[in-house]
Amino acid sequence: MSRQADRNKIFSRRAALLAGGKLALFTALAGRMYYLQVLESEKYATLAEDNRISLRLLAPPRGRILDRFGVPLAINQENYRMLLVPEQATDIEATLEAASAIIPLSDHEKTKILREAKRRRSFMPVTVRENLTWNDVSRVELNAADLPGCMIDVGQSRHYPMSDRFSHVLGYVSVVSEPDLTGDPLLELPGFRIGKAGIERVHDLELRGTGGNTQLEVNALGRVIRELDRIEGQPGAEVRLTIDAALQDFAYTRLGEQSAACVVMDVKTGHVIVMASAPGYDPNAFAQGLTADQWKELTQHQRTPLINKCIAGQYAPGSTFKMMVAMAALEHNIVSPDFRAHCTGHVELGNSVFHCWKKEGHGFVDMLHGLMYSCDVYFYEVAKRVGVDRIADMARKFGLGSILDIDLIGEKPGLVPTREWKQRTLRAGWSQGETLIAGIGQGYMLTTPLQLAAMTARIANGGIAVKPSLTYEVATGPESSPRPNQNFPSIPINKANLAIVRKGMRMVVNEPGGTALGARLPNPNWIMSGKTGTAQVRRITQRERDTGVKKNDELPWKERDHALFVAFAPDDDPKYAIAVIVEHGGGGSAVAAPIARDIMNETLRRDPASEIAKERFAHDPNKGDAG
Repeated sequence: MSRQADRNKIFSRRAALLAGGKLALFTALAGRMYYLQVLESEKYATLAEDNRISLRLLAPPRGRILDRFGVPLAINQENYRMLLVPEQATDIEATLEAASAIIPLSDHEKTKILREAKRRRSFMPVTVRENLTWNDVSRVELNAADLPGCMIDVGQSRHYPMSDRFSHVLGYVSVVSEPDLTGDPLLELPGFRIGKAGIERVHDLELRGTGGNTQLEVNALGRVIRELDRIEGQPGAEVRLTIDAALQDFAYTRLGEQSAACVVMDVKTGHVIVMASAPGYDPNAFAQGLTADQWKELTQHQRTPLINKCIAGQYAPGSTFKMMVAMAALEHNIVSPDFRAHCTGHVELGNSVFHCWKKEGHGFVDMLHGLMYSCDVYFYEVAKRVGVDRIADMARKFGLGSILDIDLIGEKPGLVPTREWKQRTLRAGWSQGETLIAGIGQGYMLTTPLQLAAMTARIANGGIAVKPSLTYEVATGPESSPRPNQNFPSIPINKANLAIVRKGMRMVVNEPGGTALGARLPNPNWIMSGKTGTAQVRRITQRERDTGVKKNDELPWKERDHALFVAFAPDDDPKYAIAVIVEHGGGGSAVAAPIARDIMNETLRRDPASEIAKERFAHDPNKGDAG
């Protein structure tokens, strides 16, 4: 009996232990369930919802760029593209191989896609190919089962209706590179593009807008079931420029096949009406993605289509600089307007001979006729008396030799040399002969077409230091208003001296013997005043002068002179200033002046205040003067 009792005790004890263990287990399980289902219910509900709902960022429409009358210069178009989500593709390389059988992909493209996939987070889509045709889209959709992680998306691509005519003003957009990443999630969206040059770059943040988002219901495999909600982004701002699109088109066409630049400015506001640099390039190619051959062609072209010659082309101003020499002489009372110099075709200084463009000389000339005939000997004599430092000081007051801060990136400062500059830069003293050369706008002297237009505008408006601008308005909403005109300072000069220089410029174009007599405007009510310039790019030896200087058309293109012309009109009430430079074009009077005449004539014809323009705008009430 005792043994049986012991067995019962052992059994009872073990049963109690087992029951206690089960009770503890069920207690722990119940506690855990309570913790998960009650205390942590909100957390896991959120996680479950996140697995069911995919939140995706939406790229906003990029803001349009318009001309001064509202003509679209940069717009958006629908763009079908193929995307790849790395985390949804079991093998990215295999998927790309399968995709290349449908849409041909080069090895370079595949490498680029793989590199992009590694750089981005695995759930961020990577662009495989953009600008797909409808046939391409159909083939991708039909083969979707063989392309895990791939999808067709409808985005927007940038389009420039006037292509090369505005390439240097507008610039272009391109894909985001690694240095561009700033933490903005928009920059990681597939195919998202930012401004890389021109106005697109200067106003990129305003044009970019604010991203939206969409909530998509997805299944366990990540396939989209339906869209639950969508919040559209805020479109980018519209940027309105001071440029006249039709006039820009006219100017670019008039420049033709030459390597040239033209700037037209409002002399009172500084608004740039035309900024044409030829040849241009097609910014649409940059927006879509340049091929290696296209890039090579652009970079190796001898007429440098990628450079905006209006702000980055630096040229000796030649005789267009003579107004600055005259102003410096008058302001410092070095010579009077009646000072006469005898031009025999050359002047000697020590062992050096400095020639006039007219071999037989101009005889005795005063300041007005020195400008009208563009007599080099006259300005050699004046420059020698004034000195290079005084000339440089006057040139800077009129906008030469420094950046004008136009709203574009890449503007060059040019160069107005001084004694101190040469000593600091070249570790050499200044010579008297260099002053003579500077007096006719050659030697070390460098200017840009934009600077020459600003100089001419300041002469025309009575000495107001206007600065050029391209942006008229950034419209961020219906309440937006144009940017107010700036209050520009006056240049401290004697207006009577400026009137003498202006009279000389009028004689250049309108008096017999003037170097630009053939550039008179066809409308007798419009009088244009201007100055020709021809800048040598090679040294003419004495032997060549003795045997006969070669004409420009007898020389290789790279050795021909630059042709320049600056002007303003109408003379009695100036509104517009113009500067034209034709690289290696030859003489300013024969090449640049006729171009400037035609563009100025069209500018005045299109001026909203003219009778012709009033009649034209009457048919379109949406068009009017922006400034």
